[in-house]
Amino acid sequence: MTGMAILKLTDQAVARIRALRESSGKPDSGLRISLKEGGCAGYEYAMDWADAPAPGDEVVEQDGVRVYVDASALLYVLGSKMDYREEKLKSGFVFDNPNQVSACGCGESVQLQPANPGALK
Repeated sequence: MTGMAILKLTDQAVARIRALRESSGKPDSGLRISLKEGGCAGYEYAMDWADAPAPGDEVVEQDGVRVYVDASALLYVLGSKMDYREEKLKSGFVFDNPNQVSACGCGESVQLQPANPGALK
């Protein structure tokens, strides 16, 4: 694929995915990212462990971890950077997503627009 990267992971995200995978008891699994409708802004990121990608998922492999991007979420996360941040009051995965139009005040949900499908070529 010569177009835009589907998803890039920061070193912190890779380290956290690796640590969570090791403690999950499923050392060969990948982290599956999807979107669900909800929250004040429209969408929430959802993550689960998966033994293999579902049909249509895109597979992102980086530094020994695998992330499966749900086919229905692909155009909404295309070009995103996934990070893991630890702050005083909260920690978790965050997405720097060029397709994000807005977010709710609490940061739990986002409004997204799909990327141009031509960016995948």
